[in-house]
Amino acid sequence: MKILAIGAHPDDLEILCAGTLAKMVAAGHEVVMCHASTGDKGHYEMPPEQLVPIRRQEAIAAGGLIGSRVVSLGLKDGDILADRPADRSLFIEVMCDEQPDMVITHGPNDYMPDHNAVNRLVFDTTFLATLPGSSSRGRHAAKVPSLFYMDNLSGLRFEPTLYVDISDTIDRKLEMLNQHQSQLVWLKEHDGVDVLELAETLSKLRGMQAGCRYAEGFIQHMAWTRPNHIRFPV
Repeated sequence: MKILAIGAHPDDLEILCAGTLAKMVAAGHEVVMCHASTGDKGHYEMPPEQLVPIRRQEAIAAGGLIGSRVVSLGLKDGDILADRPADRSLFIEVMCDEQPDMVITHGPNDYMPDHNAVNRLVFDTTFLATLPGSSSRGRHAAKVPSLFYMDNLSGLRFEPTLYVDISDTIDRKLEMLNQHQSQLVWLKEHDGVDVLELAETLSKLRGMQAGCRYAEGFIQHMAWTRPNHIRFPV
């Protein structure tokens, strides 16, 4: 099975679902990690032309720890718009390129505009990519994939419909997140947050709810064609 995980920024997937992605790879599935933005505004000191290559390499290093290919859509922080045709086209093309069986992305009620825009774009284009003529390259996605929403940063107003026990991959999750050194600094400066501690704490909370040591929570999007034959976790 092929899983396409799409976050707004290069470190979002590592924070919110990397333990699950690591389990999926270990189970023999193909995982592609995609970020919509280059992360160009994620530092007070480094200008975008210096920061973007660093963040790209951090993301590649994190994905490499589980053997996952990393894709960037090349948008800019704060400039991801669900109603802009060019942005929609980028998401359609990645759906056609990757042909996923399952997509994981942000929930619809996250804390920042980029996350919410990615949620809308993924929901729209996982369906639209299956239509003839949707791709500028004359292709289409073979099916509407199953769609799952990953947790948000504090778990507020997010009630998982399923949990994945990541007790055996929590160390790998934190190792992947630790590759994003530029953001460990940025999140402390901008939000006053130790993101490694945050990710571990949230995983402990979801683990307590699920009856294990560490877990990640997800909500499955339930609508016609969306559940299809995929059952998650796998």
